[in-house]
Amino acid sequence: MRKPDLDGKPQTLVGISFADPFRAQEFMTAASGLAAQHHLQLHDAVVVTKNADGNTHVVETIDPQPGRAALSGAMWAGLLGLLLGGPVGWIAGGVIGAGAGAVTAKVVDLGVPDVWVQWFRDAVQPGTTTVVLLLTDVKVDALVAEAKRFVGAKLVYSNLDAAGFDRVVAALGHSNDSSQAEVVLPPTEV
Repeated sequence: MRKPDLDGKPQTLVGISFADPFRAQEFMTAASGLAAQHHLQLHDAVVVTKNADGNTHVVETIDPQPGRAALSGAMWAGLLGLLLGGPVGWIAGGVIGAGAGAVTAKVVDLGVPDVWVQWFRDAVQPGTTTVVLLLTDVKVDALVAEAKRFVGAKLVYSNLDAAGFDRVVAALGHSNDSSQAEVVLPPTEV
């Protein structure tokens, strides 16, 4: 997952699962606080909620959503069509713009890559809410200090170095014993 795309800086991906969606929301707020205090740069956040039946719901913070992009595309292209071609141009522009907006939303991936979002959908346990953060400029000491407030949460994945990974796991109140965990291999580097 480390690729120097964001301002030429290596990316860090961190995914932490919570048994309670309210604790997950608190962690999102804490991550925003760390960003505001310049302890990390937060480029994207994805929340993956998996209910007891295994059905997942994903909320991405920055990737365009097809419905919203289609509406925006229809509005702007329709307005341009109205100015250039009257009512027929308005209808044609709206249809073309809606299609272009929806396609653009499916193709554009600004934050956490879709392959990783799918990996988290598959990897997280039922009855949990997982917060996935795409970061740069991470000050591990600050992240560890904040993680101590969320004892009981589980680090699902991180590409921090081994020492940073172990420190976050310990801060969450777990040992780094993977013998009890179900192993789901992450996607290859993207």
